[in-house]
Amino acid sequence: MKICQKISKLPNIFLMNPITSFNLIIALILLQSLSATSRLSILQRCGDDLSVSVADYGATGRGRRYDTVAIQSAIDNCASSAARHLRTCQVHFPPGNYLTATLYLKSGVVLDVSWNATILGGTRLQDYPEKQEKWYVVLAENASDVGITGGGEINGQGLEFVTRFDERKNVMVSWNRTGACSGDECRPRLVGFIDCQNVRIWNVSFNQPAYWCLHIVRCQNTSIHDTSIYGDFNTPNNDGIDIEDSNNTLITRCTIDTGDDAICPKTYNSPLQNLTATNCWIRTKSSAIKLGSASWYAFRGLLFDNITIFESHRGLALQIRDGGNVSDITFSNINISTRYYDELWWGRAEPIYITTCPRDSSSSAGSISNLRFINITATSENGVFLSGSEGGVLSNIKLHNVSLSYKRWTNYTGGLVDYRPGCQWLVNRSTAGLMMEHIDGLDLEDVKMRWAEENNNKQWNNPLDFLPSTVNNVSLLNFNTGLWQK
Repeated sequence: MKICQKISKLPNIFLMNPITSFNLIIALILLQSLSATSRLSILQRCGDDLSVSVADYGATGRGRRYDTVAIQSAIDNCASSAARHLRTCQVHFPPGNYLTATLYLKSGVVLDVSWNATILGGTRLQDYPEKQEKWYVVLAENASDVGITGGGEINGQGLEFVTRFDERKNVMVSWNRTGACSGDECRPRLVGFIDCQNVRIWNVSFNQPAYWCLHIVRCQNTSIHDTSIYGDFNTPNNDGIDIEDSNNTLITRCTIDTGDDAICPKTYNSPLQNLTATNCWIRTKSSAIKLGSASWYAFRGLLFDNITIFESHRGLALQIRDGGNVSDITFSNINISTRYYDELWWGRAEPIYITTCPRDSSSSAGSISNLRFINITATSENGVFLSGSEGGVLSNIKLHNVSLSYKRWTNYTGGLVDYRPGCQWLVNRSTAGLMMEHIDGLDLEDVKMRWAEENNNKQWNNPLDFLPSTVNNVSLLNFNTGLWQK
């Protein structure tokens, strides 16, 4: 058990000017009336760790009044202590509900949100900064050695942003009416790390974001592990983890259950490299893993391994729309089930979905090459879709030891290909086990397709569908198809 020593840092006036006992009593009485921003900075040393408690700065944790000032004071003092002692400092949240406007996490600080403690994001526009790009409940910018842990929860109160609940897709608040931003996605994200180094997030829950949940932007060396993310299943744009223009990212032992894309690397301003995601469980009404659609720069050296994807609208997806090139991506040891949901959600139950085409007339198609799918098992309501375009041919795609089982269990209409966003939108097309276009170099080795006997009809028993004029250099080794043996 750690014994923590409290270190009280008194204002310099007490150290520089000796005073009488009477004056000291008067001074202590005055100190009790000071605001949270000027109260004694109480630091605990636990072994090699530094720690402060938000309760010592006046946070009540009752969930009714805002604790923002008290929490931010704790963070600021903790950051100062971290810099002075050259070690990280934890800001501890005892059990309770801490309602807050945007909190600014600083270098050397780790939020320690304890079990039964919840940070509640505010639901008012005035709870967030003036600029939309900084709308987060917790935001770290240009910080290093920062993190969040403790076993507790950060909750964005996303259901408070629903204007109409709809089982097909909820209709959400958009603060664009205020002029703060444009479009229909004007809502705050939950947690953001922007231009940070050495980020660690572990043993914490992120729940009910109003918009994207965890946003990693232009960061170096990020570790996310033993973390759970939950977003309302009918709420749009509540992505699980969005990794943008960042390098050296590890995601492991995470559970993500949300309406929109679960793990979503993007490139806006620079390439994204060296991302590894392992040992995760995912359910989503969109794509479980999706590269894009923001794809202005390259994706290189990504590994997704030992992942379970449960009843999602789309399994493994590349949605390249802005000219960025993709290469050297491996998906391995993945168990997938995909099913149809309402057409309002992008996706058509594809276990594997690879597309590159221009977003619009001002965009270009990027290239996709050197993709490997190894030890993949899928049960799905639709087939695999591999689609390049005239300006962006797919090349050197390999499927090895892949087992695909096809059956229908929902009542949604099939027979559609979904190119959204941009491209051709939704297009009628007969269903096949593997649908291909604009490919030069595809190797299928030890690939098995099985159809449920009750689905054995003319629209659902075609293994391969492609035009020879757009598909070249296809190799099949130990490729077999048949009925699903129950």
